[in-house]
Amino acid sequence: MQVQPKVEQRVNPFDCKHFINGQYMASKSGKTFDNINPATQEVLGRVCEGGKEEIDLAVAAARRALNGPWKKMSTHDRISVIRRIGDIILERKEELARLESLDTGKPYWLASTIDIPRSAYNFHFFADYLRGIGTEAYQTDDIALNYSIRRPVGVVGLITPWNLPLLLLTWKLAPCLAAGNTAVIKPAELTPMTATVLAEICREAGVPDGVVNIVHGFGPDSAGSALTEHPDVDAISFTGETVTGKIIMRAAAQSLKKLSYELGGKNPNIIFADADLDEVVETTLKSSFINQGEVCLCGSRVYVERPVYEAFLEKFVARTKELVVGDPFDPNTKVGALIGEEHYQRVTGYIQLAKEEGGQILTGGRRPEGLDKGYYLEPTIIVGLNRNCRVVREEIFGPVVTVLPFDSEEEVIAQANDTHYGLSASIWTNDLRRAHRVAGQIEAGIVWVNTWFLRDLRTPFGGMKQSGIGREGGIHSFEFFTELTNVCIKL
Repeated sequence: MQVQPKVEQRVNPFDCKHFINGQYMASKSGKTFDNINPATQEVLGRVCEGGKEEIDLAVAAARRALNGPWKKMSTHDRISVIRRIGDIILERKEELARLESLDTGKPYWLASTIDIPRSAYNFHFFADYLRGIGTEAYQTDDIALNYSIRRPVGVVGLITPWNLPLLLLTWKLAPCLAAGNTAVIKPAELTPMTATVLAEICREAGVPDGVVNIVHGFGPDSAGSALTEHPDVDAISFTGETVTGKIIMRAAAQSLKKLSYELGGKNPNIIFADADLDEVVETTLKSSFINQGEVCLCGSRVYVERPVYEAFLEKFVARTKELVVGDPFDPNTKVGALIGEEHYQRVTGYIQLAKEEGGQILTGGRRPEGLDKGYYLEPTIIVGLNRNCRVVREEIFGPVVTVLPFDSEEEVIAQANDTHYGLSASIWTNDLRRAHRVAGQIEAGIVWVNTWFLRDLRTPFGGMKQSGIGREGGIHSFEFFTELTNVCIKL
């Protein structure tokens, strides 16, 4: 990690309003709620609480904008606007990283080196990708010529999570705009600040009024449900919990909306005895504890081949104990605060459950000494559990991992696949044949070999089973955000 000077974390009250038809506005009801800094438990500002009325206004604005200047804009000009959004994000990187750290409790260095640059790159990537995208054409003997026309799907609802607020919002918004759609965004209520600023950035970049709209608020019986149930919303892209995904699916069924889901994960990290343990440990520290373990791709189930099980644990525990937990704006901090009190209680509840299930806490499992405020938790390594324990089977979404030994390839594949989830997996081995053999049998949307979180945005990303529906990335994003019409010409 590159050491940076400590950044002042205090911020003037940052109130978040809705952004509808190119203007910031308060809720018609006047309702607001507090935005809490998870690292200090202080109030960062007030957030307007939207509902059906604000969603109706936003959807109507987005529907009008579909047939306005945005539709008439040339592909070249649309590419220029989308690239400009990325440029402005980079120009405001320090500001956005600071807001993201305040909102989430994650280390500032992480936000400034990963979240914000990747957010900008999402716009740059999809703008460039749009230049080369094509469709199909087939000649049926001498009888007919068939070709496809790609058109926007329409008004799209984007519902985004709190763990990577700007990064995952831009991962959806960039291809949504590149495909010519308009959007109504419902950010996570716990992390509203960077989405609020992004609206201003879009306007500055030249996005016409009504193309990008943001409504803050809650999910059930509020802005979230109003968006998913709205008959004039053509598609929903959602990243979040599996339970919420099921609720959205039921609501969307009434109008048969298109759905794209990236949901939960309980991802296996499989370590064979021939792997380089030092390399494995360093990457496993990241895949277990980066962003406080609040990453859907984290390798929370660690399986280690028995001959190196003890050696791995010794190295892994020692390095975990070195991780600094604390102030997100201290450049030495590696693990910040969990997102809020409810989530903190949920994660610590799983640690207590692990003890009841017979698990042994090798390190962590408690609040760090000297941190009286904020939702901090030491990185936690648990052993002694079996595959049927809830802590091994259920998504915890915090800095908590279980480590289990295995004896054979067949055994670990069976254990890795013994889950309702299927988002990602990591395999560590220097045996080329084994790497291909095992990777091909893991039931997950993405499998990394000798690495983790290495992404090429052209490749398909998403989960199977209860980890998601559909794929994002490259052409796969455009397949969701567009509709194809086949034109058949008789010759």
